[in-house]
Amino acid sequence: MRKITKEQVEDLAKLARLGLTDAEKTSLAREMTVILEYSMLLDEVDTKGVQPTSQTTELKNIFRKDCKVISDIDINEKLQNAPVKEKSFIKVKKVLE
Repeated sequence: MRKITKEQVEDLAKLARLGLTDAEKTSLAREMTVILEYSMLLDEVDTKGVQPTSQTTELKNIFRKDCKVISDIDINEKLQNAPVKEKSFIKVKKVLE
C-alpha cells in the first residue's frame, strides 16, 4: 500500500505555487492517500477480454474544407474605423516582448 507523504504534498504545492499551512499539508496527504488507495482497487478488477475504450459516445470529428473568403467590401472601407493603420493593416499595441 502506497502512502502520500507530507513532503510529497509540499513538492506538489511548490510546483503548483500553492501556499499551504502544515495542517493543510497533513490533511491533503491523508486525503490523497485515500484517493490513491481507492484507485488501486481498479487493479483488482478482471479486465481480460474487455476491449480498450477511448470513446463511448461514438461521436466523430466533423471537418470542413478551408475555403478562401472573398469579401465585397473594399480594404479601405474595412480600415475606415481602425484607430491606427499602417499600409493595409490595423496597427495594435505590442502583445509579446
